[in-house]
Amino acid sequence: MFERFTAAARAAVVGAQVEAAKAEAAVVTEEHLLLALMEQGALDPLGVDRAAVRDGLGAARRRGGLSKADEEALAGLGIDLTEIVARVEEAHGEGALSASPTRSRGRAAGLFGRREPGPRTHRPLTAETKHALEQSLRIALGRKDKEIGARHLVLALVARPGPVSEVLADHGVTYARAESELTG
Repeated sequence: MFERFTAAARAAVVGAQVEAAKAEAAVVTEEHLLLALMEQGALDPLGVDRAAVRDGLGAARRRGGLSKADEEALAGLGIDLTEIVARVEEAHGEGALSASPTRSRGRAAGLFGRREPGPRTHRPLTAETKHALEQSLRIALGRKDKEIGARHLVLALVARPGPVSEVLADHGVTYARAESELTG
């Protein structure tokens, strides 16, 4: 599939690795892919405020990756997610509910299972991130595009349910708008 990626789309996937490394995350998430696309300027035509999106992603991370719909469903059961987050953070520190998998600082095991010192340069993609990349292929095929570009990655992230698409929707980025303004 990656042979169909444009240079910009490939750079976005590499950039997602960089974003994951900056966050010391063990895996590459859809959030990292979005951050890389924003750094590339792929969302600039949509007038996305990068700082506001980063803040929105941080808030979603603090909720343990739960969406606003999840928060509303819990509220319907009488559970105040904000209060739970506050109590957990009071007891375990800020960001204790972060959905980030365990951080890893060593390189892959070498001979005899020893880990080499230094930062890992490659991190695996989460299942959700792989699905987003597959979705970008389906979008490109549906549009009869020969290559998968950064715009297809953006459309895939907007189309998939979860915190990333929710944060983008909060900033006016819907699938219809992204399709219209990025593929025109």
